[in-house]
Amino acid sequence: MAIEMTVPNQFGNRNMNAATSHSHQHSKRSIVQGLMAYGSAELVNRIVRILVVVVIARQLVPELVGVAALTLSLFELIRVIANIGVGQKIIAAPAEMLEAVCNTAKAIFWFWCSLVAVIQLAVAAVLFTVFHQSLAAQMLAILCGVYFFMPGGLVQCFRLMRARKMATVARIGAVQTIADHLITGALILAWANPWAIILPKLITAPLWLIMMRRAEHWTANPAHGYADRSEMINFGAAVLATDILLALRNNLDKLIISALLGVSALGSYYFAFNAGIGIIGTLATAFGTVIYPYLCNPHSLADSRGTLRFILGAGLVIFSGLSLVQYTLAPIYVPLIFGEKWIQAIPLIQILSLAGIPLLLGAIASAYLRASGRAALDAWLGLIVCVAALSAMFVGAHIGLEQAAAGWVIGTASIISTYSFFIMTKFFQSKQEISL
Repeated sequence: MAIEMTVPNQFGNRNMNAATSHSHQHSKRSIVQGLMAYGSAELVNRIVRILVVVVIARQLVPELVGVAALTLSLFELIRVIANIGVGQKIIAAPAEMLEAVCNTAKAIFWFWCSLVAVIQLAVAAVLFTVFHQSLAAQMLAILCGVYFFMPGGLVQCFRLMRARKMATVARIGAVQTIADHLITGALILAWANPWAIILPKLITAPLWLIMMRRAEHWTANPAHGYADRSEMINFGAAVLATDILLALRNNLDKLIISALLGVSALGSYYFAFNAGIGIIGTLATAFGTVIYPYLCNPHSLADSRGTLRFILGAGLVIFSGLSLVQYTLAPIYVPLIFGEKWIQAIPLIQILSLAGIPLLLGAIASAYLRASGRAALDAWLGLIVCVAALSAMFVGAHIGLEQAAAGWVIGTASIISTYSFFIMTKFFQSKQEISL
């Protein structure tokens, strides 16, 4: 719908309306294309991953798979720390400050990734000396090499996002991930060793770097100056805190189930989470990534409202459908695809699927708060959600597994829905950007 703009000349007013309407239509198409790109990439990734898991299960004994799983679990947890949020400053930077922000971001990326590599080496040393896990320690140390490929392509990655080339970013990520899975499968067939699971992570890191640098040609130029480093680090630290809290929310629940209900219950919950809400959660995160550039630097409050209204509408339609399909079809697709032994997990999948819409609202609210410069508020809200979800799960776990899952959903949904409703209502009713 065209946005009314007051100008003296009526002919000019119509031109402005037409231009704004065309811009909105282009943004809508671009958002949908970005979502389709991320969604299709995730679908292909899941299919290839399942095939590789089958190969691994047939070629490696559980003990060797366990060593690789320990290494990768630690690697994934530590890698969360590498996701410092200064890159989002590149997306949100005014045009006249872009090059200066990119120069500063590159320096921060190199420092931060090097620091994370040192932290991972320290964890590997603890594995070796304290827990006597020599093989896991060696593999974790080798994976430190990944952090030295990241800084060379991160600025380019966020510049692509700023340019709203989400399909390109999704394609590069998908190519790297699929290459990782295919190399893993080939190595496992030729060499039944846990190193065959670990090495592809390092081998495909240069592939990601090359593709990023080819997709976006950029080099640092000191002549453009540098942005305020402390401001960028403070913003990035708040974004990082939110991501860490999300990782804790998605991992500590397993520890609660294991401690209170046992390993067998954990197996059912882990399966239900990954076969159900885990997929929707991944798509919700991708949704937040896609929409963030469109919420940054709107031409006007009306433009921002129009974009956010479309995002909310499209998101609710998509995720309502996904949650409904997952809830209603779980009794059919679980035994058909995964086997009769997982039938007992169907109620868990159905319960967890009820968190689909709240996770979407959380992703939208998070993207909006970051785009409006309130990453610290986003981090505090993330802390509240984390505490509420895990506390409710802890209480429910004293009754049973389904009650624990329901507690996680209730804790997550109640907090996210409340603050999302408040933020969006205030925004649409206000005459200027809200300040909380």
